[in-house]
Amino acid sequence: VCIGCHLCEVYCVLAHSGTKDLIKAFKKKDKPTPKVIVEEKEGYYITFALQCRHCDDPLCTKACITGAMHRDDKTGIVVCDEDKCVGCWSCILVCPYGAIRRGENKKVASKCDLCLDAGEPACVQNCPNSALEIVEA
Repeated sequence: VCIGCHLCEVYCVLAHSGTKDLIKAFKKKDKPTPKVIVEEKEGYYITFALQCRHCDDPLCTKACITGAMHRDDKTGIVVCDEDKCVGCWSCILVCPYGAIRRGENKKVASKCDLCLDAGEPACVQNCPNSALEIVEA
């Protein structure tokens, strides 16, 4: 059960910051956007982590005008090539889960990449309640 501690966001930023120092990661001028966010609904006692579902038939890849949002051939994961992204936000508009956001410091789409380089996503590894898990669809 998610308790809304936001540690998934913290470890996501750390994993994508290029440094393994928590203080430096958050002080960086070009700090990465968390690719998983905790949503809290007012009036409800519910929190949940919102992240990309890497859909079988992703609308975001179809809506992308440059091909920046695409499925990686090796892993099958939906990724965004920041060098190709022009910030048109078509992917954000069509994502049925609201899992794609504007980058905080760059005008490009930002979404979960399942921490491809790390083996297991940082949010899953560091969730104190084991509220996040990777499951095969």
